[in-house]
Amino acid sequence: MSRIELKKINKYFDHNHILKDIDFVIEEGDFMTLLGPSGCGKTTMLRVITGLENPEEGIITIGGKEVVNGRNRYYAPASKRGLNLVFQSYALWPHMTVFENVAFGLTIKKVTKQDIRKRVETALEKMRIIQYKDRYPSELSGGQQQRVAIARAIVTEPKILLLDEPLSNLDAKLRLEMRAELKRLHRELNTTIIYVTHDQVEALTMSTKIAVFFEGDLVQLDTPRGIYRHPADLRVADFIGNPTINFVDAICSYRDGCLVTESGLGTVNIPSGQKHSGEIVLTIYPEDITIHEDRNESGIRCIVSSILPAGSETLIQLMVNDQTTLLAKYMGEKEYPIGSDVWITFPKEKVNVYDRGSKRLIPLASGYSGDLVSVNDSAGLAVGVSGK
Repeated sequence: MSRIELKKINKYFDHNHILKDIDFVIEEGDFMTLLGPSGCGKTTMLRVITGLENPEEGIITIGGKEVVNGRNRYYAPASKRGLNLVFQSYALWPHMTVFENVAFGLTIKKVTKQDIRKRVETALEKMRIIQYKDRYPSELSGGQQQRVAIARAIVTEPKILLLDEPLSNLDAKLRLEMRAELKRLHRELNTTIIYVTHDQVEALTMSTKIAVFFEGDLVQLDTPRGIYRHPADLRVADFIGNPTINFVDAICSYRDGCLVTESGLGTVNIPSGQKHSGEIVLTIYPEDITIHEDRNESGIRCIVSSILPAGSETLIQLMVNDQTTLLAKYMGEKEYPIGSDVWITFPKEKVNVYDRGSKRLIPLASGYSGDLVSVNDSAGLAVGVSGK
């Protein structure tokens, strides 16, 4: 069993509160990504799970066995937790061949030579680098060295595999290849993987669940789809998505079971079981905006202010009523005359609404029926828009 449960984890460095009352569960077989900007506490969280750092408060259990109890000052050694860690820097022995690097952990455990050879070659085959077994790290590319580091981690058949930003030193093409390899490896081994990154694309493409951290707080725990479509607050919404989501300031009042909002987009009527009034923020993803060159009676009139071609996609900057700027994404190549009039529409159910003061997602009448929301409740919306 490799289920990991964390209860009220608090970690301090001097007087700095790094991890703040962290509570969550990593189920057996999960690919859990700890996501957030630099300095948010995600790597510290990983080190606490591995035993490289000890929290002052909280309890951690792995497979039902307590490995950390801050109150009792009990900290099981890392070697007794049934896990392996892959570092960002690879940490390969330069004087050892690929085979010797991967075999090192098994040699320490005094596994027989015959078993070592079988298990090392199996690990190298899984990482598709068996042909490099007699080479030294200096003779390998960065991507090949990363595969060696992962092979070394999986050869001991750990219950839990932890990876600390393992792809950050690779170029864009290699990162894409390694994402696919890690996803394949997770499927084949059915190992619980905990992955740390600040790259939201990595998190969204590989994970079964994502835990988003900001300033030591666990802000949202959800599936990739849930995180992307229903960010728990404006920080998560701003962090997730490439290009970034559109934010539209608005004010609202509550009338006849609806939030009636006014913004640069016109009047937005949102069915809501929760009474709310005051300043809010509407969010719309660029890819959800459809541009119409001909007048659309149900659309919102905009002016094209800039075209940003990006190869497989085109980003279009739009101005609405001389006060609201929107970014739309068109998949493929597209040209619009700068200054021309266009009309936009978007799926109303894909708009989210946030309270501007608390910055939290406002739960509305329709409810969010996504895969999982463990930290914050999210809600889907039914929105009606009438453009000015």
